[in-house]
Amino acid sequence: MWIYEKKLQYPVRVNKCDITMAKYLIEQYGGADGELAAALRYLNQRYSIPDKVIGLLTDIGTEEFAHLEMIATMVYKLTKDASAQQMEEAGLGAHYANHDNALFYNNAAGVPWTAAYIQAKGDPLADLYEDIAAEEKARATYQWLIDMTDDVDLQDSLKFLRQREIVHSLRFREAVEIIKEDRETKKIF
Repeated sequence: MWIYEKKLQYPVRVNKCDITMAKYLIEQYGGADGELAAALRYLNQRYSIPDKVIGLLTDIGTEEFAHLEMIATMVYKLTKDASAQQMEEAGLGAHYANHDNALFYNNAAGVPWTAAYIQAKGDPLADLYEDIAAEEKARATYQWLIDMTDDVDLQDSLKFLRQREIVHSLRFREAVEIIKEDRETKKIF
């Protein structure tokens, strides 16, 4: 199903070690509206969506894994030279005690990722509206992350991710219209 190209979807550069920023970025790694939840949500929903939009969910779900890889790279680069004391000072002491500098699927507050984050109703419109909301929440989070750093290189990568969330939201809106039109034509509600 996939062809993996061994490079990031977009370059990730950081100018300095910034453990606090890494802590905030973890929200997009293992948070409710983060990339893992989005990828799994869309790839799961495609099994109960009309054929006309299966490819869209597959494409966007796959791209979300690429975004997850970018976030992981950012966090790694922001923490790679951090000491245990620096991790603790940034509020990642418990994380360090459990995982060293390794990534773990949790949100910025340290709450572990859960499958409860994945929504799937089985109704195409309900699921697509959920997907639009998820993309808009991710877009908002990326904007807040951009606002929280003065690292222009990191901002550049975050702006790329924010823009992709906007595109995904638009594509899901298009899919809603396809489903609505299909329902009207077939008189299905």
